[in-house]
Amino acid sequence: MKNSKLPPNEKVNQLQDHTTDNNDQKLTTNQGLKINNNQDSLKADERGPSLLEDFILREKITHFDHERIPERIVHARGSGAHGVFKMTKSLEKYTKAKFLQEVGKETPVFVRFSTVAGSSGSTDLARDVRGFAIKFYTEEGNYDLVGNNIPVFFIQDAMKFPDLIHAVKPEPDNAIPQAASAHDTFWDFISLMPESMHMIMWAMSDRAIPRSLRMMEGFGVHTFKFINCEGTVHFVKFHFKPKLGVHSVAWDEATKISGKDSDFHRRDLWEAIENGAFPEWEFGVQLIPEEDEHKFDFDLLDPTKLIPEEEVPVEIVGTLTLNRNPDNFFAETEQIAFHPGHLVPGIDFTNDPLLQGRLFSYTDTQLSRLGSPNFHEIPINRSINTVHNNQRDGHMRQQIVKGKVSYEPNSIGGGCPFQAMMKDGGFSTHNERVDGQKIRARSQSFVDHYSQAKLFYNSQSGPEKQHLQNALIFELSKVTIPAIRERVVGQLAFINKDLAAVVAKKVGVKVTHLDQPNGSIPADADPKTLQSPEKEPATKTSEALSMANTVKNTIESRVIGFIMENGVKATDVKTLQSKLEGKGATVQIIAGSLAPVTADDGTVFEPKHSLTSTASVCFDALYICSGKKSTAQLMNEDNLPGTLLFVNEAYKHCKAIYFGQETEAIFNASHIKNKKHDDPGIIIADHKNADDAFVKAIAGHRVWELEKERNNPA
Repeated sequence: MKNSKLPPNEKVNQLQDHTTDNNDQKLTTNQGLKINNNQDSLKADERGPSLLEDFILREKITHFDHERIPERIVHARGSGAHGVFKMTKSLEKYTKAKFLQEVGKETPVFVRFSTVAGSSGSTDLARDVRGFAIKFYTEEGNYDLVGNNIPVFFIQDAMKFPDLIHAVKPEPDNAIPQAASAHDTFWDFISLMPESMHMIMWAMSDRAIPRSLRMMEGFGVHTFKFINCEGTVHFVKFHFKPKLGVHSVAWDEATKISGKDSDFHRRDLWEAIENGAFPEWEFGVQLIPEEDEHKFDFDLLDPTKLIPEEEVPVEIVGTLTLNRNPDNFFAETEQIAFHPGHLVPGIDFTNDPLLQGRLFSYTDTQLSRLGSPNFHEIPINRSINTVHNNQRDGHMRQQIVKGKVSYEPNSIGGGCPFQAMMKDGGFSTHNERVDGQKIRARSQSFVDHYSQAKLFYNSQSGPEKQHLQNALIFELSKVTIPAIRERVVGQLAFINKDLAAVVAKKVGVKVTHLDQPNGSIPADADPKTLQSPEKEPATKTSEALSMANTVKNTIESRVIGFIMENGVKATDVKTLQSKLEGKGATVQIIAGSLAPVTADDGTVFEPKHSLTSTASVCFDALYICSGKKSTAQLMNEDNLPGTLLFVNEAYKHCKAIYFGQETEAIFNASHIKNKKHDDPGIIIADHKNADDAFVKAIAGHRVWELEKERNNPA
């Protein structure tokens, strides 16, 4: 079903000029020489020494020895896909960027998702920020929006970025832990950086362990500028809202998924696209007139702040759809080179000090990783426009430019290539007055470090607050130095004293000054740089910050496990499977082994998994299939432990479970506490409209409000 929903895009096809299909082709060297023996090196006699003249062996081994390139220092673990960006509402009033002006206009894109802290071989389910980077192949050149799934960041100035990453990376003495922030150096840094506390609320929330890359938001993080044809400026924040809603997994579930399938997110994205369940996001903007820059109780240039949607609503103006997997992971996902400085006319930077530092860092990184200033010539990085300039040569140069002129101005080449006038689409930086003294200092408008952290925490639902609290307890329990734990708790007291008190008790630190305004300020901190903990955010709560308010009306692309054995009722299985797949879900059969399962009417079902080859954490919901004989076999001594583990874990993780006809024995043997059948996530076959109730429960994602009740007994 690959590419079944969207027609091929001609501009996307232009990016495929360098693809190769090896089907029905003869093996060759890199020079095109056909090879008649790829099994043996050239030797002096059958048992003699290998010969240095074996150029085929040398070429093959040399290429192999150099196949790996330096991985990204951050965002090393990534997954990517091709797609299309489509405008549904014109932004011509605000920007002269051509790809944002015409309703219905489509622009090819490549999107790369990633974790931040771990290496390229780490697990997908680490608690971490997720990168959400988009390369738009526009008619005016490539535009890169290099964002995250969280709208703010840990630090306010790029000067601190190396310190942040050094702190969160594996500790240098023993390179432990991998892809984790639960260790001394990270929390030591955080405890001394009050500006990080808003981001810590996000990073310790369920946003940091998404159910799927397809079920998380994307943000530009920084405030950018839109400039229209008249030169009018608007500040802009970018948003991508997933049509499937924003959903997470439980932390216990995430740790188990890491063991069962460390490629869970990568596989999920790949399979969804291959099956035609193309991930989609709505693209929205928050627009602020230039004259309103200072009307907020925070600074628009502060990357640790967001604009509450109650104060500036997000206007939906487009859609982003991913519809094609890469043909080669390394050539595309690994070699794609993003840079927030890849702009088009109509979009410009602000003076956000973190963004300003990124403008240097990304080019420097690509030179190190990809080994050449010609990284833009790698097919995945190429503009769909022909490049015309006087840059020449360099390592791995691919473009062949005719003529003898490589400088400007010139007369020999007729002055070509000419500079483009603004009316011809030439880029022009926003003409902004800048004056002042050279100074190393932070703006006083950046001093508020706690009000938006309060806003986020206050906006969470009860279960979300509990999960955030548990995450802090888990992370700080891994910190071996009590003074660090105490400083972090002191910072939490500025956000919510009850939160601080609970965490303090669980991590074994005694904080006696939670009611003293300045009691938890680090001894070496300048009190002038810290706001009073009594200050409240202008917006008290924001519905957009809680996943409890996300989309819960679709089961599209959800993976449902059907547990069955021989004798299963075929009619019930087929009916429910048809209903679920008709609504876009995926059904996967689980049995005691991978042997075919024969139903009561002779139908043969082919299991995709056995009870021991997968786990409940890899599924969104479970159906215990109808049938007395099937139930009996699932209850035998070989299958019973696996059957109950599936049911009990799914129950613990608040998932929907549907018990078919004649499965009472499994239900009664499970840990399900509510035997009155009024748990909205537990569906019994004899209930009215049981199939529809199951669909509704899956669409709701989880019944987090019953989490405490559902936890298995110790």
